[in-house]
Amino acid sequence: MKAAVITQPGEPEVLQIRELEMPRPNATEVLIKVHAAGVNRPDVMQRQGKYPPPAGASKDIPGLEVAGEIVETGSGVSNWKPGDQVCALLTGGGYAEYAIAQTGHCLAIPAGFSYVQAASLPETIFTVWHNVFQRGQLKPGENFLVHGGSSGIGITAIQLARAMGAGKVFTTAGTAGKCDACVALGADICINYKENDFESVLKEQRVDVILDMVGGDYIPKNIRLLNIDGRLVFINIMKGSRVKSGDDYVDYGLIMRKRLTVTGSTLRNRDIKFKTLLALEIRDQVWPILEKGLFKPVIFKEFPLEEAAAAHRLMESSEHTGKIMLVNK
Repeated sequence: MKAAVITQPGEPEVLQIRELEMPRPNATEVLIKVHAAGVNRPDVMQRQGKYPPPAGASKDIPGLEVAGEIVETGSGVSNWKPGDQVCALLTGGGYAEYAIAQTGHCLAIPAGFSYVQAASLPETIFTVWHNVFQRGQLKPGENFLVHGGSSGIGITAIQLARAMGAGKVFTTAGTAGKCDACVALGADICINYKENDFESVLKEQRVDVILDMVGGDYIPKNIRLLNIDGRLVFINIMKGSRVKSGDDYVDYGLIMRKRLTVTGSTLRNRDIKFKTLLALEIRDQVWPILEKGLFKPVIFKEFPLEEAAAAHRLMESSEHTGKIMLVNK
């Protein structure tokens, strides 16, 4: 099979197409003929040598989400059969013509969704559902802020928060066009962070849950914005885990007085059972939202697998709104 392989840590050009032996599933796995794979920020970090994969995951082939057709099942698999069309969350290996997935980490492609649309779902929906609705406990009527609204995570968080009955949905993005796109997806207010300070814009608003992938000098601002009993959830710290902004600082007394919860998580290194239970909850709670048309996949650009390096260059440019996808023709 063909696969886009990280030949060494470095720039996008280190992603090279290689002919490899097709993997075989173990007892609890399925082999998927990959029609499409999502490109995500952790893939870029792995290529750069900054995000080592967990034990057992592919060290050389990135790719955390795919959609395609099951062609082989392990001896212990009873819930899927060859020919089933699925999307799946992986620990790696998605940039290939065939990929292995745990049986419990597969979901049927939602009715009316293409392979490309379905492949754009697992990484972001699993991440958002766990962090916003399980860890963050966002409830109907509560107000929600997600940073990076035009990212794959952002477009997912905006739409799921709206579909689940959030009060107001706020977000940040880096251009007027990206802000317009976020509002079109359901955000009440999108702040262009290159032109305005999000804390100043939202200081009169009640913010109950914040999903942050930025960190750095956003941290004290998030703390100050949160309502009593608010929840701050980190899924990345692109600007660092420490505050580096003049005299600004995190006021831990404010955290106590407001009874705030500050938490966060990473998904890739969670165990098989955790992600299987998460998939079941997503199937029951989120898939009906998708099949009712209340969620719109936003695909920015598709690249053939052979152009994985170009897809990574686009990801690093941050010029996109929505998902970047690889397709096998």
